[in-house]
Amino acid sequence: HRIHAPLTDELTRVWNDLLASNRFIQGPEVKAFEEEFATYCQSSFAIGVSSGTDALLVALMALGVGPGDEIITTPFTFFATAGVIERLGATPVFADIEPESFNLDPDDVAKKITSKTRAIVAVHLFGQMANMDRLKELVKGKEIHLIEDAAQSVGAENDRGQRAGSLGTVGCFSFFPAKNLGCFGDGGAVTTQDEDLAHRISALRVHGAVKKY
Repeated sequence: HRIHAPLTDELTRVWNDLLASNRFIQGPEVKAFEEEFATYCQSSFAIGVSSGTDALLVALMALGVGPGDEIITTPFTFFATAGVIERLGATPVFADIEPESFNLDPDDVAKKITSKTRAIVAVHLFGQMANMDRLKELVKGKEIHLIEDAAQSVGAENDRGQRAGSLGTVGCFSFFPAKNLGCFGDGGAVTTQDEDLAHRISALRVHGAVKKY
């Protein structure tokens, strides 16, 4: 209640405008939010989806992850991080975490990379960014994607002012009401600097369609 109280008048006005328009799915408010969120995250594109789980799922789908692929990630996270990997028939491979940050330990990640490794999913836990510089070094010159699970870390920055969601192949965000940027119900977003990847993600969120029917 205390979070929403100062915003009641503004939220009521926006809700009334939305109710009058009946544009509840992919309307102008969503487009405006995507543009503003991309700018805020220092990314070229942001694509709104229905949840943080779907953000992870559609990102992996757009990257072609499937059976036979291994995805390195952390066991110290919400279930969805590993659940979406299993859902696509790929294999989650767990690397240890750093005792100081609780984020992925790049040294242990390096030991887990194999010829089957397709991606690394780094979680920025509790608003603390994983060591993206070291992780990017590990994938340099390899066909391994670096995915940021930034569900809890909207606005998090490293010591150079680079924001979560701008450094990997994709960034995945959750707007579950308990997150630091929550919505009414559930929601999520995927950020990327890659235009082709953004188009694929945009299509996948609507069953592969590039135009209606």
